[in-house]
Amino acid sequence: MKKIVAFRGSPRPQGNSSLLLQSFIDGAKKNNAEILLINAYKANINYCMGCLRCNILGHCSIENDNWKDISSKILDADVLVFASPIYFHHISAPLKKILDRFRSFVKIQMTETGLIHTPWQKWDKDLVLLLSMGTSEDIDAQPVIELFGYIREFLGENNRLHYILGKRLAMAKQITMPESKLKILYSKLQLPIKLAEIDAVSNKKLLDNAYDLGFKLSQ
Repeated sequence: MKKIVAFRGSPRPQGNSSLLLQSFIDGAKKNNAEILLINAYKANINYCMGCLRCNILGHCSIENDNWKDISSKILDADVLVFASPIYFHHISAPLKKILDRFRSFVKIQMTETGLIHTPWQKWDKDLVLLLSMGTSEDIDAQPVIELFGYIREFLGENNRLHYILGKRLAMAKQITMPESKLKILYSKLQLPIKLAEIDAVSNKKLLDNAYDLGFKLSQ
């Protein structure tokens, strides 16, 4: 049975990235996966302080939050899922706060030409990004994809990165709207009405793709 830790980085339970995450989870449940869902906005996780003690201890030294338990679940997981809206070209702040604590998973050695990252524990995981954004261009999510590509690499060559990008998603629940509602919304947003038909189909496909990915990675 696969173990999945999923982080919801949206403040809205019915936000578009939250709905993508729910589709992923629904697919994973078909294989009876063990799923831990963490709401980044409510998680008792403090900010990384950059103390670097994890470079000596092999784990984070902050003790007055739930990171010790959550980090243990992360290390034990087969799949890590990060669902977030794109806020100013990046993931939401609460999710980034959690991601900063991943620093404790690696020993970092500074050299003349750069940094050498050595994970304390061997990683062989699937990392999943489920992102929604108001823009029509993939480039707005590029900083996030590049960051997670780098994380995937330095945590071990056996890790794999998957991502699903939802575009032109400005309103909560928009990813589930039928063409008729999208036409009304696009009129208010001053978007071409002809896009409503295209997006009604592509949005459903995004949800289906998230479901299929959840099912595939939980096998």
